[in-house]
Amino acid sequence: MHKTINSTDLRNMILVGAKQLEINRAKVDALNVFPVPDGDTGTNMSLTMQSCVKEMTACQSSSFAEVCDSISKGALKGARGNSGVILSQILKGLCTIIRKAEKEVDVKTFAKAFESATKVAYGAVSVPKEGTILTVIRMMSEYAVKIAAKKKNIETFLEDVIKEGDRALSLTPEMLPVLKKAGVVDSGGVGLMTIIKGFLSALTGEEIADDYADMEASASEDGEFGDNSAILNMDIGEIQFAYCTEFFIINMKKSTTLSAIDRLREKLMSIGDSVICIGDLEFVKVHVHTNQPGKALTYALELGELDRLKIENMLEQNRQLKAKMDAERKEMGMLAICTGAGLSEIFKELLVDRIIEGGQTMNPSANDIANAAQKINADHIFVFPNNKNIILAAEQAKNLVENKTLHVIPTKNVPQGFAAALEFSTDCSAEENKTNMIHALDNVKVGQVTYAVRNTTLNGFSIKEGDIIGLDDKKILAKSHSLEETVLKLIGKMKEEFHQVITLYYGEDVKEEEAEELCAVIAEKYPDCDVDFHNGGQAVYYYIMALE
Repeated sequence: MHKTINSTDLRNMILVGAKQLEINRAKVDALNVFPVPDGDTGTNMSLTMQSCVKEMTACQSSSFAEVCDSISKGALKGARGNSGVILSQILKGLCTIIRKAEKEVDVKTFAKAFESATKVAYGAVSVPKEGTILTVIRMMSEYAVKIAAKKKNIETFLEDVIKEGDRALSLTPEMLPVLKKAGVVDSGGVGLMTIIKGFLSALTGEEIADDYADMEASASEDGEFGDNSAILNMDIGEIQFAYCTEFFIINMKKSTTLSAIDRLREKLMSIGDSVICIGDLEFVKVHVHTNQPGKALTYALELGELDRLKIENMLEQNRQLKAKMDAERKEMGMLAICTGAGLSEIFKELLVDRIIEGGQTMNPSANDIANAAQKINADHIFVFPNNKNIILAAEQAKNLVENKTLHVIPTKNVPQGFAAALEFSTDCSAEENKTNMIHALDNVKVGQVTYAVRNTTLNGFSIKEGDIIGLDDKKILAKSHSLEETVLKLIGKMKEEFHQVITLYYGEDVKEEEAEELCAVIAEKYPDCDVDFHNGGQAVYYYIMALE
């Protein structure tokens, strides 16, 4: 039994927690409340944990402070969707307390970490909603503090905290009527409990498969060695090691051993950073940022011959790239998130600078959004999330960008994104553009048509799997067995007298001639409106409709 845990135990807990969640990811996705095929809570939380593991694996330190910082950083960088963002804040709260430990963490400290996790998670949500993952972490933390003084080891402490978490989870349907109607518990809470149970499994001796050992290398490499694009976002004074030095060692000397390769790695770490030194007695790959490239080569020549040598001056690269960027820099730019080639093309026609593929079932992380924004050469970036489950991640991205300001326009769907982009004007200031964009969102009413993936009763409808359903951004408004009938019913529920334009964006499962025929029917029924259609190419939704 563990009376305390050390940093190695913490690493194992994160590894097993991530693995357990990935194994159960589909089950968590299936708990999605709404009867549309966009359940992605498990996927978002799993990708957040995998990013956490990648960052942690890259950290070679054994100190709690550095391990915890890598966990927090990885979780934030990989946070996807609301569930992933909240999970990243829970991990951040845990690590805020644990990182202060010198060598070991006891039960009382762990209980304080749970308490901190709740505080940070609740603080990340503008309007916390009970009956969600927040309730589960809160009730666990309150119970953890209550029992900490009575528990002598971490395992029994976690066992009891998990029981309380399961109890909290069972209560979520009573707190959120929508869960009760669907006959499910909160999916984010299930994801969290899966991770915490993984923590316990790591301590009780479950074998840990090193599934993530090569993840950091494979994710960061570009071609043979990787690139130096990160220097674009650095000041000259921040570049501690000027020369990116890369080569292979071949035709090893007979005296070379595997231990010699390990010693080379240690020598390289003493003269630089970003060290890669991997291989065997046949072939070794080396990458190091250093101010002494000659010394790196000399060390390597003790093992064998050098091949494909490349030394680049990152200081000069930085100067040239920054000069080019400064010359081309503009005041304002736009970034949109959407899925579907047709929708992307429309955003490009509206002069949006960069587009991230994402939406239902595929939420980009805060880091994805920040990286895309960083590549737009402008001081102010307007971000169109175009999905209510991406808005929180976009807000988190503000903390990850450097030397520019992100303005998140809270677009909940693509037509709102189009409306916002149409308001952009280079003659207006950033604040004026932001105000105009936000006001534009009120001028478009949006409906979506898809199919039900479960039997349920919701919003006064008895829905069967396979039904065609029409919904706005809040609830189901129409359903039938016919796509055309559902579209017409949905328009009938949504249209108001002042609407003059009806636009349909048809998805990947709809043929152009089908959309054209449907538009003709709509135009005949509503002769006072201009009716148009465009190829959106989106998945999941047969049609996205905009009424203006």
